[in-house]
Amino acid sequence: MRRHDSVERLQSLQNAILESIARGEELAAIMTALCEQVEALAPDVVCSVVTIDDEFRLRALAAPSLPRSYGEAINGTPIGPRVGSCGTAIYRKHPVEVTHIATDPHWEGYRELVLPLGLRACWSSPIAARDGRIVGSFAFYYREQRGATPFERRIVETCVHLCAIAIEHEEVNARNHRLAYFDTLTGLPNRARFNEAIAQATSRSRSGFGLMLIDIDHLKAINDTMGHAVGDLLIEAVGSRLAAVAPNGTAFRIGGDEFAVLLPGCDKAGQLRGVASAILAAMQGPLDCEGTTIVPGVTIGGAIAGEDGADSVTLRQNADFALYHAKETRRGGYVRFKGGLRTAMTRRIQTVRTVDEALSAGRLVPYYQPVVRLDTGEITGMEALARLRLDDGRIVAAGEFQDALLDPKLAYRISGQMLAAIAVDMAQWLREGLPIRYVGINVTSADFQKGDLVQRIVRAFERMQVPLEHLVVEITEQVIMGGRRDGVARTMAALRERGIMVALDDFGTGFASLTHLLDFPVDAIKIDRSFVGSIDGGKRSGAIVEALVGIAGRLGMRLVAEGIESESQARRLAAMGCPLGQGYHYSRPMPAEAVAAFVRSFAQPAPVAISHSAATAA
Repeated sequence: MRRHDSVERLQSLQNAILESIARGEELAAIMTALCEQVEALAPDVVCSVVTIDDEFRLRALAAPSLPRSYGEAINGTPIGPRVGSCGTAIYRKHPVEVTHIATDPHWEGYRELVLPLGLRACWSSPIAARDGRIVGSFAFYYREQRGATPFERRIVETCVHLCAIAIEHEEVNARNHRLAYFDTLTGLPNRARFNEAIAQATSRSRSGFGLMLIDIDHLKAINDTMGHAVGDLLIEAVGSRLAAVAPNGTAFRIGGDEFAVLLPGCDKAGQLRGVASAILAAMQGPLDCEGTTIVPGVTIGGAIAGEDGADSVTLRQNADFALYHAKETRRGGYVRFKGGLRTAMTRRIQTVRTVDEALSAGRLVPYYQPVVRLDTGEITGMEALARLRLDDGRIVAAGEFQDALLDPKLAYRISGQMLAAIAVDMAQWLREGLPIRYVGINVTSADFQKGDLVQRIVRAFERMQVPLEHLVVEITEQVIMGGRRDGVARTMAALRERGIMVALDDFGTGFASLTHLLDFPVDAIKIDRSFVGSIDGGKRSGAIVEALVGIAGRLGMRLVAEGIESESQARRLAAMGCPLGQGYHYSRPMPAEAVAAFVRSFAQPAPVAISHSAATAA
């Protein structure tokens, strides 16, 4: 071949490879084409290209004239000073030219890979990226014991450069793909990849699959109290544990605290439940986050393709409904979608929208129910209860918009508007000289999560110049159990330090109530209406009430019985020593404008026989 023709063919090879790179063809295909064209230019050589992985192990990329078994044999071989020509060239970052493989020490331990193939010599050149990293090697094998000709050296010079361009281009594409489709914190596929995967899964009709949506419990509270660095460690740990349980490549991080798992072939409820149990078990091990020990908690909602949704949108919605229901009823557990959940969640969404519109329009209205001394019938205070005025003018109780209170933002807004209205009403009653000593307000977990409950109360009451001693903050055991215990305890202590009384509402309906009295001291206990309702005919209810009277007296707490609906209940409670009560027997909740007239006209019944403790506790 004439020199001019050889140069033209080499230039043509270079142009063809650069065009293939620009078109985005696969790296292995480009390198195979390169080897084939080089072998056409230099018929006496056998060409190969190898790369290295992140652990500096050889990976066969292209060798069209060598048997597949050769590439399989060298795959995973660590580079080193005596790892044939290629492994050594990469290790030394310098070309290694071996003219006699049978005797050269670089090939010790590897000769039997090539000598049976009739190869006697090998010249390998490292492929360097622009930043100096060695990313692979380009090799010429010879069937004779010889070195390279000047033209072959020119070919290698050109091809090493082309290999570097192609491999770096592949790295950039892989990096961009990873940024586009993988979460940088956990390494899991991200929301974009999940969207593609679930769309592909639902488009295949041949087999069913399961979908799980998973939320990390209390991540926001951890970020707020311990910092985002700890929160990131928690997210990373949950992702790692999830990936270890879920089949390879089926776990995704789709949001801040949200994960998803696709389960191919999982089309039975029992199978889905089994995977959920394995995930929950994997989370139970403690995690050391910068000196703080955390046990990760997750809540899971599940759905089965076909049975719970034929298309990806419906399936995801239904899994979401199951997750929301799990967070409300079985936090830290698993719930599978059922048909009624969609109706319930749709109703909740409509309720949330209605409440949001009412709050924005200023249609939240406090109603007040009196708290009465059972011995004298004297009104001592009021409990404020949230009501909404709908578009049609109808006033509805909290029971009709209870679902909206599960939304932390709405619950927070409701408390804010109630505080402002209560302060205005209390200021008016004080000016009128009404004997109302205090007003109670119910607060939720949302009011404790932001940590500004005390400041909000102080602002509202100072604006109306109402002393803080006229407010009672009522919390339930669900509030204590639903937030960070230390944060709730600190807020409760701060309220009491300001002179604001704290009452434990619906006492007896939660878990470990007596234990809560040790960890969360309060000023008052409100006995749940379930005990009061059965007090006339139930010995057990009576025994519990009498026990609470004794506990409250010894701990210096006020005791209020809720839900009194008859005179006989009032007399029985008074006889047991319960000093205070409220319920329909005395009054239904009323608007603020009706309170003054009611208090002034309230007919006090004749005193009933009571114990000394009841007379002094009020």
